[in-house]
Amino acid sequence: MKDVIVSMEKICKSFPGVKALDNVNFELRAGEVMALLGENGAGKSTLMKILSGVYTKDSGTINIFGQSYDSLDPKQAQKVGVAIIHQELNMCRHLSVAENMFLGREICGNGMLKNGRMEEEASKILNELGIDIDPRQTVGDLPVSKQQMVEIAKALSINARILIMDEPTSALTAKEIDDLFRIILKLKAEGKGIVYISHRLEELQRIADRVTIMRDGQYIISKDFTELTLDQIIAYMVGREIKEKFPRVDCPKGKKVFEVKNLNAGRQVRDISFSVYEGEIVGFAGLMGAGRTETTRAIFGVDPKTSGEILLDDKPVKIQSPIDAIKAGIVLAPEDRKKDGLCTKLSIRDNLTLPNLDLVCNKFQVVISEKEKALCDKEVKDLKIKTPNINIDAGNLSGGNQQKVVVGKWLARNSRVVIFDEPTRGIDVGAKVEIYNLMNELKKQGIAVVFVSSEMPEVMGIADRIIVMCDGKITGKVMAHETSQNEILTLATNFEKKQ
Repeated sequence: MKDVIVSMEKICKSFPGVKALDNVNFELRAGEVMALLGENGAGKSTLMKILSGVYTKDSGTINIFGQSYDSLDPKQAQKVGVAIIHQELNMCRHLSVAENMFLGREICGNGMLKNGRMEEEASKILNELGIDIDPRQTVGDLPVSKQQMVEIAKALSINARILIMDEPTSALTAKEIDDLFRIILKLKAEGKGIVYISHRLEELQRIADRVTIMRDGQYIISKDFTELTLDQIIAYMVGREIKEKFPRVDCPKGKKVFEVKNLNAGRQVRDISFSVYEGEIVGFAGLMGAGRTETTRAIFGVDPKTSGEILLDDKPVKIQSPIDAIKAGIVLAPEDRKKDGLCTKLSIRDNLTLPNLDLVCNKFQVVISEKEKALCDKEVKDLKIKTPNINIDAGNLSGGNQQKVVVGKWLARNSRVVIFDEPTRGIDVGAKVEIYNLMNELKKQGIAVVFVSSEMPEVMGIADRIIVMCDGKITGKVMAHETSQNEILTLATNFEKKQ
């Protein structure tokens, strides 16, 4: 049996109104990939932030490489060999790759930075990992996948022997995931311990050795990954068996609710035309860079349109800004919920109320507290948002509950068209099913539902019709029950013939 390099026992941690960790145990061995799993809010990230020194435990014991620690700060954890790669990457976008890798521990001489030496060291580490990145390149110019590789290289440059990866594949393509897994297996072979947090359970079969499952801030079980089926893992995570990963409801197809005609907006949105009817969900599929997100932004008025027409109930709607779209009843739950969908420093109450002030204010533009509370309480109850109260900052919620707040603020308006861009990215399997059920409820109410997803099984499982995009244009429209992943992938890579 491999050496135990991390042992955490009976770890407890509380925040105001929330017990995040309740006597949690965790163990990591050298040369293994430990999958740390659980629903959003299970306590996974909190536990790892304690291990990396970001949070201080309330009680319990921590042992790293045989040494006990009563508490850790980030510098101590780094010195011990612990590095965490967060889901939201911690990079200085205006600095170079080398400058990011040596940030806070720059190589100096005679009072000056030795940029050449840092670039040389950075290049050496990148080459060892088989990563083709120029250390002089500005990080902000790199795609997310490359930035993630830089984070890994940065961790190794400080001689990290314990790497914590939080949702590392959430924004990566299949090819980029292959590259990441190659690096993970290389690090594992070198004896490094890797904690891997992910909601994409299928991908764990390729890299995970063992699994630790948490639920509601408590330790549930640790086992070899091969000893558990995916259905068993899900049951341990959510405390119940999920019979349908992609619950579908059949509704009669009604009248046309929403239509986009010949929409053009920059290079990524070219001559887009589609319609949505009552009783159906339309999904958008395609590879990264296909123009799906850009299409949603152009419809919602975030990005300017060069031409095209948008119709609601067969009547043209003029949308030049998001305010125009919202007033018309067309709303968007954006891809990056923290950046574009939420004010994370404000409360759940404020986030739900802000776009709905016209619904809760009197004629003097003063918020009526009773109306505001009723609106917020309804959305929290209807969407099952897990929170002790509506005054908790939205930034303190789990990813799945943050997504529900984003959706909730629009549902309070009785919108006619709801567009979801990657609605389940970074949320757990239980919360995903709740989002699917929500979309189905909207469908039953005759609301036009459009959603973008990079997960092919998801778009095939939930959508009634699928629109496939490639290089800014629609390359195919198919019925979900009549198509296959191969057909969608063929259409998504159809760079030659575009219709």
